Amino acid sequence: MITIQTISILLEVIIVLAALKLAISKKQMAGYGLALTFGIYVFYDTSKLYDYSIDGKILEIIFFIATLSALLSVLSIYKRK
Repeated sequence: MITIQTISILLEVIIVLAALKLAISKKQMAGYGLALTFGIYVFYDTSKLYDYSIDGKILEIIFFIATLSALLSVLSIYKRK
């Protein structure tokens, strides 16, 4: 059965692919940051869904990296305008 969490992970994967396309085809550096952010979200969410038994401290650190990456990407977009 497909759950809302599974659908969310699939949408995150689509965002990663779209962000990479943006970064590569439009040469937008923010695309790489967003791809990193959502790639980490995919890992984080699948680790929770499938119980990868990853230390909570490591998950906190990678979630922080995702948040920092998103912030830098948004600032980059804002600066460009």
